[in-house]
Amino acid sequence: MTAEDAEEFHAPAKDPWKALRGVMAGVLILEVIVVLLGLPVVAKIGGGLSWLSISYICGLALLMIVASGLQRRPWALALNLGLQVAFILGFFAHPAIGWLGVLFAGVWGYILYLRRDVQLRLKEGLLPGQRD
Repeated sequence: MTAEDAEEFHAPAKDPWKALRGVMAGVLILEVIVVLLGLPVVAKIGGGLSWLSISYICGLALLMIVASGLQRRPWALALNLGLQVAFILGFFAHPAIGWLGVLFAGVWGYILYLRRDVQLRLKEGLLPGQRD
């Protein structure tokens, strides 16, 4: 890319991160549904619910709901990834919860790939609306 090409680029008319933030919030809400559906699994298959497993699962769901509304914050991605670690640590409540956390960690890996792709396209001026 030459200096002349760099002068042609400008900020896109629409926020390119808005759609990605929406995807991240949507994935968190889907995770809330899955986490809460884990309660009956732990109750029936996991040998019953303890106050610790109920608190952990409901607390994780509540944190995910709160995090879904905080996606505009610069630290939201770190919070999302931290919640994924907490979801994977659900192995102590029941292995099924932990495996669901691993499954969603794969989804977040793909979201990170998409984020990197948007960053590269933005830097190179390849997003729609960046060229005249």
